[in-house]
Amino acid sequence: MANPVGDAAGRGNDAPSNRGVVPPQLPGAEDAINRRIFETSLDLILVVDKQGTFIRVSPSARAIIGYDPAELVGRSAREILYPPDLDSTREEMRRARRGGEMRNFECRYVHRDGRVVPLAWTGVWSEPEQQHFFIGRDMSDLRGAEERLRQAQKMEAIGNLTGGLAHDFNNLLGVVIGNLDLVLGGGSLSADDTELVGDAFEAASRGAELTRRLLAFARRQPLAPVEIAVNDLVVNIVELMRRTLGANISIDVALAPDIWPVHADPAQLEAAIVNLATNARDAMPNGGRLMITTGNCHLDADYAALHAELVPGDYVLVEVTDTGAGMSAETMSRIFEPFFTTKEQGKGTGLGLSMVFGFLKQSGGHINVYSEPGKGTTFRLYLPRRRATAAVEPAAVTVSPGGNETVLLVEDNEPMRRVSKRQLEALGYRVVEADRAAAALPLLESEPIDLLFSDVVMPGGMSGFDLARAALARWPALKVLLTSGFPEAKMQDQPDAVAGVRLLSKPYRREDLARVLRETFEAPSRQS
Repeated sequence: MANPVGDAAGRGNDAPSNRGVVPPQLPGAEDAINRRIFETSLDLILVVDKQGTFIRVSPSARAIIGYDPAELVGRSAREILYPPDLDSTREEMRRARRGGEMRNFECRYVHRDGRVVPLAWTGVWSEPEQQHFFIGRDMSDLRGAEERLRQAQKMEAIGNLTGGLAHDFNNLLGVVIGNLDLVLGGGSLSADDTELVGDAFEAASRGAELTRRLLAFARRQPLAPVEIAVNDLVVNIVELMRRTLGANISIDVALAPDIWPVHADPAQLEAAIVNLATNARDAMPNGGRLMITTGNCHLDADYAALHAELVPGDYVLVEVTDTGAGMSAETMSRIFEPFFTTKEQGKGTGLGLSMVFGFLKQSGGHINVYSEPGKGTTFRLYLPRRRATAAVEPAAVTVSPGGNETVLLVEDNEPMRRVSKRQLEALGYRVVEADRAAAALPLLESEPIDLLFSDVVMPGGMSGFDLARAALARWPALKVLLTSGFPEAKMQDQPDAVAGVRLLSKPYRREDLARVLRETFEAPSRQS
């Protein structure tokens, strides 16, 4: 993919500069409608000369690539072009000038924060003005959705292959185990032969257990689902884990009242929780804290759209959080693959999390993981709510309480920031955005902000806790709400947590956000 840049883009300072020159108007810009389109477009609109110098840039540049239009006018597009796209971009522009027709192509710019932004362009060359006109649409959401689909398809393909192999291998093992069993039961073997056949029988049995785990990942294991009271199951399993995890790991349990029943295999759910707890223990070799919480939740259509096969609806949540080493993004992208493990050779099969993944999917549920290196890991298991067979009255529709205050939204993850902004605006709030803590402080100085709503873990060396502390020191009456992929209980225990500041755990529904925002606004001011 490439971005608009002219033939002379590679000549650096030799390219003509328009700095300080009043930019020419778009054709027909005197028309109020054309001007309004340019000023309010959500897509990126550029006017670029033959040498690849920006002549005019739409205000949407701030949201899409992080630059103010005034910062770009007079500069060469090469300065923010993703370098591998330079040659293809030049060729697209040459073709536009030779053919005099509209061109459609894709390209990438480098955002101010360093990430690469894919853009789909429509461009045309105007011979009288000697200028290129481009309209670029941000494709980040689409590319993200495509990547999630590829990941889901990869897991499905691995599951189909794994399931087929495990099924066939099970048949072979059945013959081996059956015959060895007959030989052992015949009573005619010598002591040495009995030992040899016994070893073979044990190895074949371990092979059968291995294929059972593979079938679990492939969602082909036989399940025995019954109605489960999740809180009771967790209480029972925690008593067992207290004796097996070791004295240097504390276990805290927070069970929500009135948990909905679920329909699942209790043995598999127990195995899933134990597996996650065991992994947590391995991630905390010097001790730590394990937290298990339960709750009722609703996963809405917005959240389901980000996760293949997930059906919107009511779910029971079992959350397992540790204070261990955490994982990198690369590791998290592979943890559910069979045989993938970060443990030393001989200390893990790489099938534990694969089994958990398969069990949740086979049960109509969902699994989500959030982790940061050095900050621990949270696994969230979602099981569908068991509905009563009798007809029930539809639940009353609750209206989310909104407001008209100004909220400063600070979130480094762009898709998450867009979703949060839409939720806030739907509730009536005015939203000011920043992609990191350092960018938020100048906005607090220049904008009338009523509430700071910030992620906790962000790049740049300044966390949400740091931002909240700095903001409250300067503006004690400011309302602050923080959010994190980690659960509230874990984040409140962090040594740098800000006392009295509310935390909202991701993912959250708009109703949850609305409620917590109003509670934060209505809470007594911290100002002395």
